[in-house]
Amino acid sequence: MTDRWALAPAEDGGAELAPLGPDGLPAAPVVREPDLAAAVRGRPEVTRWVWRSTAEVYPRLLATGVRVERCYDIEDAETLLLGHEGRLGEPHSAAAALARLRGGPVPPDPPQRSAEPGAQSPLFEPQSAHVPLADLVEVYAEQQRRHDRAAHPQRMRLLTAAESAGMLVAAEMNRAGLPWSADVHRQVLHELLGERYAGGGEPRRLAELADEVSAAFGRRVRPDLPADVVKAFAQAGIKVRSTRRWEIESIDHPAVKPLIEYKKLYRIWVAHGWSWLQDWVRDGRFRPEFLAGGTVTGRWVTNGGGALQIPKVIRRAVVADPGWRLVVADADQMEPRVLAAISRDPGLMEVAGRETDLYQSVSDRAFSGDRAQAKLAVLGAVYGQTSGDGLKNLAALRRRFPKAVAYVDDAAREGEEGRLVRTWLGRTCPPAAGATDDTAEEAGIPQDDPVDAPPGSDGWVPGYASTNARARGRFARNFVVQGSAADWALLLLAALRQACARMPAELVFFQHDEVIVHCPEEEAEAVVAAIREASDLAGRLTFGQTPVRFPFTTAVVECYADAK
Repeated sequence: MTDRWALAPAEDGGAELAPLGPDGLPAAPVVREPDLAAAVRGRPEVTRWVWRSTAEVYPRLLATGVRVERCYDIEDAETLLLGHEGRLGEPHSAAAALARLRGGPVPPDPPQRSAEPGAQSPLFEPQSAHVPLADLVEVYAEQQRRHDRAAHPQRMRLLTAAESAGMLVAAEMNRAGLPWSADVHRQVLHELLGERYAGGGEPRRLAELADEVSAAFGRRVRPDLPADVVKAFAQAGIKVRSTRRWEIESIDHPAVKPLIEYKKLYRIWVAHGWSWLQDWVRDGRFRPEFLAGGTVTGRWVTNGGGALQIPKVIRRAVVADPGWRLVVADADQMEPRVLAAISRDPGLMEVAGRETDLYQSVSDRAFSGDRAQAKLAVLGAVYGQTSGDGLKNLAALRRRFPKAVAYVDDAAREGEEGRLVRTWLGRTCPPAAGATDDTAEEAGIPQDDPVDAPPGSDGWVPGYASTNARARGRFARNFVVQGSAADWALLLLAALRQACARMPAELVFFQHDEVIVHCPEEEAEAVVAAIREASDLAGRLTFGQTPVRFPFTTAVVECYADAK
């Protein structure tokens, strides 16, 4: 009997099920079960469930204590396959895939719902997405054939499997929540912001800083309104384009210091203040909704709650349960290690396989021991620095690591020419891409012609086109590295999830290159070892046999803020 079954929830709480053969088609008649959870629980021999959407099915199973080993998410696979075929942005629902397969009119995807604090509901409204099992299986079988037509079929199959595993991890993390002390959070807010005023107005410290800013300008200024601040500076004879810190911190004016402090505290008050605490923390857990593969590069996002932008001072509220610990693991120098693996540059692979600091090793080879210069050069190659010392640094890097630099140069050229650009496993960046340089700016790489795109888009969204080919090229250069890193991270999470299932430990947080596991104190060292083993396995599965290592810096702490 096959260990792969298709499943379609019924609207009455039951389910249709059928075993699948090697061709992806039913190997036996469809079975109708009156209870979804009981149907899955009663088939422990099934190791992979094929269903329309993990977000539709898995939270319902988890609520009844049912965990599945593996799944295949048809709608997520459709998104990846459409991207690989140069059609990203077309409707990706199972209903849309079925209509394309049968040559009928393609329905639009249902709208994404807004985040609901504390909710444990699927991303799309369930009543808009029911597809009978026979139709799901027809779509699934066609997807298997489309995998065979991919540029690298086995890599593409691995990518869709990894992304489906990521969907399981996200659902389990949403269910578990991140341990959070509301009492500590309130204490931190009081220390930073002072007393709250009745009526929801600004707390005491913000009001004081607003008064200081106004006094410095000699008139009433609203520091929370950038246009008002820019106008005030202009009246003081100082021209600024924005109130971003990097632009105003060098200005010699008495309003600058209280303004910068106000902006920092204002963000905390708005994004993680008392209202946020009330909305998003319950039963000792912060409960955002993690969305695997939420951006074009495959990086995760959250639907509400701002889980991926927790300020360090607020991390003091992330506290392990009594007798438990947080194992916080941060990947070391992920970008250059991924670049070494995908470019197959012998020199960079040798450096990335050492136990020593990678940037220091690069600096010893190409930058006379200047680690800071080496780091800037490597990140400049990835992000496309084209001004200042960027060209000189890139030339030095190219002499020592020619294949690595050529790899990202080729990606940039393909992006500029409007061609499809793929990660190592096959995630695809479409040609008509708008790009931003926010990520490069955060890395300290100066940019000469940034192009704006909608916030949260990871630099690209379907239908948002840039007229700047160089900006598209910079994004493509970055995409092949960041996207391949996201592919590797999915396989890391899949392996770590399986390891945690064998012990009383829970994955509770993930962002880009950092993962947090909550576990009993006595299991902490076993979790540290599991992270190391999962990293090694993910490296081999993603990139094959290379000397490149993907080490983590790990910390076993009671409080997240103590990890760094």
